[in-house]
Amino acid sequence: MPASLGRIERGSGCSDRLPRMGAHHLVLIMCLSCLTVNPGSSRADQTAEELPGLFDRLLETTNPTEARDLESQIWNLWLVPPTQTAGKHMSQLTQAMSEGELAEALQVASELVTAAPDYAEAWNKRATIHYLMGNYDASVADIRETLLREPRHFGAISGLGLIFLRVNNVPAAVTAFEQVLLITPASVSARVSLEQAKRKLEQGI
Repeated sequence: MPASLGRIERGSGCSDRLPRMGAHHLVLIMCLSCLTVNPGSSRADQTAEELPGLFDRLLETTNPTEARDLESQIWNLWLVPPTQTAGKHMSQLTQAMSEGELAEALQVASELVTAAPDYAEAWNKRATIHYLMGNYDASVADIRETLLREPRHFGAISGLGLIFLRVNNVPAAVTAFEQVLLITPASVSARVSLEQAKRKLEQGI
């Protein structure tokens, strides 16, 4: 999910109704297993030479401002489409999302996933759209695909934490935000999210 999801969520008008989570609880369990990856792994769907060094610096910095800057640089590399076709799809779905046309954005995102199945950000974009539409099971499934391609995707893991909070699985949300901090320890947003989740856990919410 994108780094700006928090802003989108507050203004999206999404329902606060908790979804029914039936057989797809298995998907949640499977996705939790994705969080056991080594945050220092060099595996990724993109081959940008800058990524390993950026992640090393992100892991080492204690400066929140520097961490935000490094995260932005990483996002910029993640968002580079692998082909011109993927780039057109990405532009189309971004435009559709900005106009609030989520159904159209979802269709384009599915076309993007088909056109570039190894592109982690294609799955992450579709996960975001599913989240905004309240399709939490589908969002989790796409987050899992994102993490299989880019285990260090702090945005996707943060999104997973938000979904766990939505479905009242607070312990799993705590785990997700803890994993984000293993990748970007100086992240203020991840620290705040973790503290909020821990408070809910202590209060039995």
